[in-house]
Amino acid sequence: MTRIPDVTITVIVYNDAERLPRAVASLRRQTHENIEIVISDDHSTDNTPAVARQLAAEDDRITYLRLPENSGGCSAPRNRALDIARAPYLMFLDSDDELPERAVELLLAAHREREVDFTMGAVERIRVDTGRTSTWMPHLVAERRTVEGIEAEPSLFFEHLSTSKMYRREFLDRNALRFPEGIHYEDQLFSAQAYCLAKSFTVIPDPVYRWYIAPYEAAESASISNQRHKLSNVRDRIHVQRLIDDFLVTSGHAAVREAKDYKFLKHDFRMYAGDLPFRDEEWLTGFADIVNPYLAELSPGAYARLPRAERVVLQLVRDNRLAEAQLAARGLGHGVAPRETSMDAEGRVYWGGRLPETERSRAELDLTDQGLDSRPFPSAQFRHEITRVERGPGATVDLTIRTYDPGLRLPVGPQVATLLLAPGRRRMKTPFRLDPVRPGVFEGRAHLDLTLAPLPLNGFEGTRHPVLQLTSGPLRNTSLLLAPLTFPTLRARIDYRGGALPHEVTVEPEGRASGRLQLRWTPVGVTSKVIRPLARRAGARAGARVRGAARLVVSVVR
Repeated sequence: MTRIPDVTITVIVYNDAERLPRAVASLRRQTHENIEIVISDDHSTDNTPAVARQLAAEDDRITYLRLPENSGGCSAPRNRALDIARAPYLMFLDSDDELPERAVELLLAAHREREVDFTMGAVERIRVDTGRTSTWMPHLVAERRTVEGIEAEPSLFFEHLSTSKMYRREFLDRNALRFPEGIHYEDQLFSAQAYCLAKSFTVIPDPVYRWYIAPYEAAESASISNQRHKLSNVRDRIHVQRLIDDFLVTSGHAAVREAKDYKFLKHDFRMYAGDLPFRDEEWLTGFADIVNPYLAELSPGAYARLPRAERVVLQLVRDNRLAEAQLAARGLGHGVAPRETSMDAEGRVYWGGRLPETERSRAELDLTDQGLDSRPFPSAQFRHEITRVERGPGATVDLTIRTYDPGLRLPVGPQVATLLLAPGRRRMKTPFRLDPVRPGVFEGRAHLDLTLAPLPLNGFEGTRHPVLQLTSGPLRNTSLLLAPLTFPTLRARIDYRGGALPHEVTVEPEGRASGRLQLRWTPVGVTSKVIRPLARRAGARAGARVRGAARLVVSVVR
């Protein structure tokens, strides 16, 4: 007699023969072994079919399902697998991700403790470019609890992943709940429907999904969520939001609309906002045409819950002040000031050099409560921009820097500023002078000599972004330093005298995020071949003897 599995896990795959074995291996390692694994192939054209069949031949728990034609999304392969799934509980895995070893055990135990419609846990996010690990939406999964309907915790709309959950099959069938086919961002609609239809669900703080993030993957191979450079991506996201809105009404959950709107503004729109500085005029115009009708439909209460800096960007987009929206989007989350402000007859301060024309704009662009002219100096808001990057002799870089002080916090006259850079544990300080150009604007030139950077003896491999520090008596203000979004990349090979041997240093625009000046160190020669491997082997136990050995190597090879 064939044993009925406790859980069916569907692995969807398309042209991912390289990573599919890793995903399936994570399922075969599960501490709860009575599972069914369905590899659902969206008609791959690479070696995926051969790889999948070999995996199925190795483990009788694995079934290989191949769609007759490519669907272009995640929904169809998941739904076809649901049609043949035999277990009373269901999970989903993407071929480029993994499940932690106890994921099935933990989620299934939560189901057996109490009858709920689904269980969900924490998601580990792993950056493939840096290896750094973080928890997705950690505040939502920090506490173990059973939630009696989404109205009790509408903030859970932020956790819209279908892959972090184990669903009761009867719940999905009773509600005819399947993944919507023919659209992107299907997880958002499916999860919103599941939240609203579930009478109760259990949250556990344990990690149950391992999500690999490749944010700077080539555009042609990037995941749907990382294709924000396409206006079709924007249209798809707005389309799904409207489908969710319609479902909230028809299902009787209109009361949670404001929470869902807030999630869209804080998460979905916020991702596009960070990209605005890097988009051209044509894209910006198309973006505004797509999003502005929908932004006008959202709850005023959702806007009111946002930080002021995000509300400013939103309103500038809605007002079609798109070049200014680009300026406002740089430094989001870092307290970067506007270049200039305007003041009305009542003394209220607004973002930008002209007064807003509508009541709505005045409400959203009002910076009066930000205290640009009164907050403590260490938290005062300035805007520091590199306006020119020039290569100097050797490994030096000359920077022309302009500082905007819209709150007029700095006294009239020249200011002493310092560039701070720390490729190792010790900081490199480069002082320079900022001279007044006009009230609230200063400019100066900094000469950055990269041969003076105090690198660790075992070298340094990584990127750093200089920051700018101002002083007022004993008080210091350290702020983000923005760079031109494009300038020719500069490279230099440096033989450091006070420590490590040669490195190649690259000076380049960051090309993402706020668009800072980026310096990248790469060890070369003996630094990479001898000293760094020696330090890595020694690890945390490295003491005086290891450091002495490294110094000896340095002295010999000079």
